[in-house]
Amino acid sequence: MATHDDFKQAALDYHSQNPPGKIKVAPTKAMVTQRDLALAYSPGVAYACEAIVADPNTARDYTARGNLVGVITNGTAVLGLGDIGPLAGKPVMEGKGVLFQKFAGIDVFDIELDERDPDKLVDMIAAMEPTFGGINLEDIKAPECFIVERKLRERMKIPVFHDDQHGTAIIVGAAVFNALEVVGKQIQDVRIATTGVGAAGIACLDMLVALGARPENILAFDRDGVLYTGRGNLDPEKARYARDTKLRELAEIVDGADVFLGLSAGGILTPEMVATMAERPVIMALANPYPEILPDDAKAVRPDAVIATGRSDYPNQVNNAVCFPYIFRGALDVGATVINEEMKLACVHAIAQLARLEAGDLASAYGGEVPTFGPEYLIPRPFDPRLMVMVSAAVARAAMDSGVASRPITDMAAYEEQLGQFVHRTGLLMKPVYDRARRDRKRIVYAEAEEEVVLRAVQTVIDEGLATPILVGRPDVIQHRIERLGLRMRQGVDFELTNINDDPRFHEYWQQYHALTERRGVTIEAAKALIRSRPTLIAALMVERGEADAMICGIVGRFNKKLGYLRSVFDFDRGITGTSAMTGVINDAGAWFFLDTHVQLDPSAEQIAEATLQATYRLKLFGVEPKVALLSHSNYGSHDNPSASKMRRVREILSARAPKLQVDGEMMADTAWNEALRKRVFPNTTLHGRANLFVLPNLDAANITYNMFRVATDGVAIGPILMGLDQPAHILTNDSTSRRVVNLTAIAAVDAQIRGARRR
Repeated sequence: MATHDDFKQAALDYHSQNPPGKIKVAPTKAMVTQRDLALAYSPGVAYACEAIVADPNTARDYTARGNLVGVITNGTAVLGLGDIGPLAGKPVMEGKGVLFQKFAGIDVFDIELDERDPDKLVDMIAAMEPTFGGINLEDIKAPECFIVERKLRERMKIPVFHDDQHGTAIIVGAAVFNALEVVGKQIQDVRIATTGVGAAGIACLDMLVALGARPENILAFDRDGVLYTGRGNLDPEKARYARDTKLRELAEIVDGADVFLGLSAGGILTPEMVATMAERPVIMALANPYPEILPDDAKAVRPDAVIATGRSDYPNQVNNAVCFPYIFRGALDVGATVINEEMKLACVHAIAQLARLEAGDLASAYGGEVPTFGPEYLIPRPFDPRLMVMVSAAVARAAMDSGVASRPITDMAAYEEQLGQFVHRTGLLMKPVYDRARRDRKRIVYAEAEEEVVLRAVQTVIDEGLATPILVGRPDVIQHRIERLGLRMRQGVDFELTNINDDPRFHEYWQQYHALTERRGVTIEAAKALIRSRPTLIAALMVERGEADAMICGIVGRFNKKLGYLRSVFDFDRGITGTSAMTGVINDAGAWFFLDTHVQLDPSAEQIAEATLQATYRLKLFGVEPKVALLSHSNYGSHDNPSASKMRRVREILSARAPKLQVDGEMMADTAWNEALRKRVFPNTTLHGRANLFVLPNLDAANITYNMFRVATDGVAIGPILMGLDQPAHILTNDSTSRRVVNLTAIAAVDAQIRGARRR
């Protein structure tokens, strides 16, 4: 595993790669002709200016303002680093911009201001209102942050949100709300002890009160002790939570408490204190990177405790990323003039409700085990694709219902569909698959492990905990290349190695291979020679014998040769008559899948239908609802020849076998892509929205289309995903990148998990 120094250097390298930093400004309109220049600047730009003068609300239509958030700081309270100043805080603000863009498609300008006077800071930020659709205040110390936010909310007509306060409060509110449901307690009845009464702490207490907690049941503790009536050095925000009590020590306020909320310092809550808490206590130990108490220590004295931390290596990570992108998404989309309490509460309830929902095919995105609401799953994980839809829509509704939406949405169903489509315009598509792979690491054997692209991928697989790698190759070559590439993985610790020159199992391997193929012309000598020279066969036999769970090959050599080796070892999957390959492309427009890109030269209608059903199952494992277009040069019977007739027959077969599947054809590619065109051509189409699985009539068409589409759109390939064999085996192409190898590793691991569960 990576050491601290390794990770530090990796982080510095990540930030310094050309171009330095994490964000950039890029044009969204073409600028290739003189006419483009005239439209974008003088004289065309004047018409946009005049329209905004006539109606300022049209700035959303003619500029980027409606989707632009200012992430603004003065660097006085940056993460766990403290008062490091605005310049040193810039990497954090850029990182926030990346999260806004990746999770919710919101553009960001990060603004670092060298100003400590809160009134001057307010003037500076308020003057930028024409630039932004919303303001996210970040890392401004208390109590100035309260002053700045309050005054900006009074002056500005756009949402102003201090995420350190309210983002934390929202996710804490959802976590506590659900935790109390798990332990069977009512929020109005519980006693709450809290440490850390800064901006986030105060906001969390305010949120818990808004959810029903009684202020008199809350006792707070800061670095100077318990907040009690008459204590000096209390600013107005802290004074609101001072109580008439004789208790002075943290241990005293924790004794008998139902809920502990920590936003303070690591280790401050001792096991002895936890032992005195009420039955089935809820512990929110949110200090980072070291929580107030480690979950294992708390569980040792109170096995009945329900615990959340701010860390990703324990269950129930309380992470603002579950909240802030989506509350801004909903606010911007309805033109909210403020983020009010109703919107925050809607966000809390949407997040809490999402964790309780039963996960179906699309929500699970893994086709196997999924988190179940309970003590170790209180809140959704940041990469849950449902957050975008449920939370953003809930916030938008609350803004409209509370009267702060300047552009109410009239068709919420269409809006929610639009939100759902965003998730699959990003690399988030693979994230749920990664998470599923990590939960039950499978042994993945790599046939061409001497190749550098494979070794780099294996290092990532190890670092991300996706699988247990088994490398096939020559030990000296692999070790030399590991050292030359500066990789950190160690044989026998991070990966297993099968020595292609000298493995004691080779005698068993060639005998088993000969038994499988002796009636197909493979002699004993040929079997021996093949096992010694074909690592793909070694990998396949390891999977067949149960020495590995899945295999990856194909970085070198021809696809059809590799497939032949696999077919000589593996049978077809149950009920399947042949193999096929689906390849995905992720680009700025979304996630798209093509079938059959690598296997069947000229399949029959029955073969295409069989492959399509396997492909739609795979799409559901990605969390994608299949929308299948059967492509042809013909549109709904406009041509009558063997190719068009074949695709029409495919639709008939699929309609009979999977009547609920969204599928239509035969149709041209532009008809599949453009729903409006499709409805004009064929108003009674059974395919709604844009297709995402394009099924082509033969191998030439599928492979050419996939490769052209990937290159022309600067897309990232997923796959090829080999289907039809009775074991998890996948064949890469020679141009595969390390990331593609990693992606296919995760897919293979989940494939192995599902097959293993099926066999049990």
